[in-house]
Amino acid sequence: MDLEKQYSEGYADNNGVKIFYHDHGPADGEPILLVHGLGAQLVHWPEHLIDFLKEHNYRPITYDNRDVGLSSRFVGEPAFVLDYVKYFLRLPLKSEYTIDDMAEDGIKLLDSLGIKKAHILGTSMGGMIAQIISSQYSERVKSLTLIASTASTPSPLNAPTSEVRELMMQRSKNPNASVEEVYEREVKIVTLIGMEGRVVDTPEFREDTFKNFERAADGSGYARQMLAILASKNRLQKVKKIKAATLIIHGEYDPMIDVKNAYTMHKLIPQSSLEIIPGMRHLIEPEVLEMFEEKLLEHLKLCS
Repeated sequence: MDLEKQYSEGYADNNGVKIFYHDHGPADGEPILLVHGLGAQLVHWPEHLIDFLKEHNYRPITYDNRDVGLSSRFVGEPAFVLDYVKYFLRLPLKSEYTIDDMAEDGIKLLDSLGIKKAHILGTSMGGMIAQIISSQYSERVKSLTLIASTASTPSPLNAPTSEVRELMMQRSKNPNASVEEVYEREVKIVTLIGMEGRVVDTPEFREDTFKNFERAADGSGYARQMLAILASKNRLQKVKKIKAATLIIHGEYDPMIDVKNAYTMHKLIPQSSLEIIPGMRHLIEPEVLEMFEEKLLEHLKLCS
């Protein structure tokens, strides 16, 4: 049977917010909702992860979080200087929406597909969203997998490295960058947060970056998503309520979210196990997936 032809795509609705999704199939596979990170479109999920899940009869469902890709855009423009000052002074921030709203988007997507219960896998900001889904909608969750994420709200004491933070701020301040500017920025950030020594500036990476830019050139949602992260309360108490078995995967040298966050989540989430991946930073390259794919598969099977 040709699994490639079993996919479907469309929109789910959350009170007028349109969420674009891609259901990779197979239709009779175990559904697993993949929740992506800050500014990432559904096309940024690595194909080797999607293929791995499908090969083992899981049904990956990917989607564009609100404000990116083909999903609904918002219009508020963060006041960068004022918000940055508030951030460093640890003062309250206001955002167009919250991580909780984004979690509800995921639940509405499952509703639209008629899925009562699914495995949830989130990476980075997607892990934050997945924590809310799992703590507030526990009856909808078979298992939880958190990759390169945190239950803490980023603060000056728990922030990305200065090099990563500088690139993130540049992206926030320049939402209308040209495709060449976007490509140059992507090469820099992936070099910093991907595996050390990997050559990023390749014809294949350039082609993918240009194609993703054509799919959704509006980059304004990145800053609003980042503000939603910073404005949301930490989930240190909320994650204690997670009932689902949880696999926590984190890179030993993650410059975006320090590995100490993984240890904190492991202590707080009742039925959790922790895998620290040597050589991994923030991304799921093929070599990285090979290092935890057996653990992931075992985790999913136990909860199926």
